[in-house]
Amino acid sequence: MKRRDFINWVGLGWIATSLPVAIAACSSESTTPKTSASGDWQTVGTSAELDKAGQLLAKNSPVGPVLVVGTSKTAMTAVDPTCTHKGCTVVWQAQTKKFACPCHHSEFGIDGKVQKGPATEPLKTYAAKIERNSVVVKPV
Repeated sequence: MKRRDFINWVGLGWIATSLPVAIAACSSESTTPKTSASGDWQTVGTSAELDKAGQLLAKNSPVGPVLVVGTSKTAMTAVDPTCTHKGCTVVWQAQTKKFACPCHHSEFGIDGKVQKGPATEPLKTYAAKIERNSVVVKPV
């Protein structure tokens, strides 16, 4: 075999092995599989945990930090507990039914809307429900 033929075969082999990678990189379809059979619902804890404390904080859930308040027998509210002012973690105040930031005293209603500044943006909210014995949420 001549050197020129050998180099051509090596080049052709390199192109053939690189082609699937190039096609996949240019594809506009997402290759990320669905994480839940019921759509975008993600498990953040158990109904037993929620019922015990009346709230459930999942700092490392699949959708990011989530604070769920309520019980499995009543309506639930779920928000991203990251204060929109400076990023502190808000706490649920059951007596006043507000989310309060311990850092700069912003207050948010049960719907996540700002009730008292310095924060100006609402908390991100999630739909929440009980599925079997799990608390599941999805962005709204």
